Amino acid sequence: MNRRDALIAVIEALHAEIAALKASDVAALEVATRAKLAGIEAAARHDDEPADAEIRDLAGEAHRLNETCRIYVNLMAANVRRRLQILSGAASPAYRPGTAYAG
Repeated sequence: MNRRDALIAVIEALHAEIAALKASDVAALEVATRAKLAGIEAAARHDDEPADAEIRDLAGEAHRLNETCRIYVNLMAANVRRRLQILSGAASPAYRPGTAYAG
């Protein structure tokens, strides 16, 4: 697999990861993550080759999609943390409009 094809595979896997995260589909997330890692390994085999504009664009797209995945994961983790705090009684008070910040 050449670097271009590997990066396209990474991008497709990242789209699948985002869809799995949105659907909370753990099995699909595992499959997409394995595919992403395989694509990254395949692309890394060509690190010694010069990157043309298309390769840089594909790598940039993969980076943006990976950042989107990271944001989804961080939001999910924050929601879980908030729910656990509520369950444990350690939740900070929710924001109420018109309440002054005393920090």
